[in-house]
Amino acid sequence: MLIRLGYEIAIECPQPTPTISLLELHKDRQPDIKRQTRVLTSPSVPTTLYQDRYGNACRRFVAPAGNFRILYDAVIEDSGEPDDVNPLARETPVEHLPDDVLGYLLGSRYCETDHLSGLAWDLFGHMPPGWARVQAIVDYVHNRLSFGYGYARSTRTAAQAHEERVGVCRDFAHLAITLCRCMNIPARYVNGYLGDIGVPENPSPMDFSAWMEVFLDGKWYTFDPRHNMPRIGHIVIARGRDATDVPLLHSFGPHRLALFKVWTYEQESHPARPPHRGIDRTADAQMLA
Repeated sequence: MLIRLGYEIAIECPQPTPTISLLELHKDRQPDIKRQTRVLTSPSVPTTLYQDRYGNACRRFVAPAGNFRILYDAVIEDSGEPDDVNPLARETPVEHLPDDVLGYLLGSRYCETDHLSGLAWDLFGHMPPGWARVQAIVDYVHNRLSFGYGYARSTRTAAQAHEERVGVCRDFAHLAITLCRCMNIPARYVNGYLGDIGVPENPSPMDFSAWMEVFLDGKWYTFDPRHNMPRIGHIVIARGRDATDVPLLHSFGPHRLALFKVWTYEQESHPARPPHRGIDRTADAQMLA
């Protein structure tokens, strides 16, 4: 299966502003790219890439004063298979976890394990460990929160989402991640592309998505608390402890989001669709910092 994906983002800055973008396809998916544009900026500015501590590709540049755009378009090959499901996957005792996984048991900026640990053990401590427990957590979060773009708030934590019972995809992910960590199950935050492939098409403009990966039986498995079903076409951009580690854009100075368009769809099913299907937004996007 071929999936076309990309974005066009415009910001307005009152002065030249150093900026970091985490918008590159993750290195794990780079071999699957069939064709792509280079990352285009308007006005054209020099950019450089570096890799952060989580293996994400980060692009540095200085956005000039005024309107600045960044654009990318690609076609990537995907298996066309839904996310792996393994009901027999077991939890790994903490003492046997790999060193590089231990950090995903700890609390973080948006995932306050200290606030939710008692709740987590009350709700899930009696459940069989492993896949069934993780799925119970995902079910709980999916049913606990109501989704709506109007609920987006960049400062909302997992505990606040649980109390307010509303959120966007990042809030669903943060709450599920926190509850897993409370149960000594490593979980990490993921953002990327997710199109309406294999499901009824959503008429809303496309957006980037957030989900989580959980470490069971020596492998990271994808869980999506917002949709709560295996999906086709989760294309990873970046991974981290929570949204703090993977903002799509991080500017070291004020900016205003002037344009935000995302596209991700099966190429064969929409051969004539223009790539720039999206939405103009003047408010902050949910995952921009």
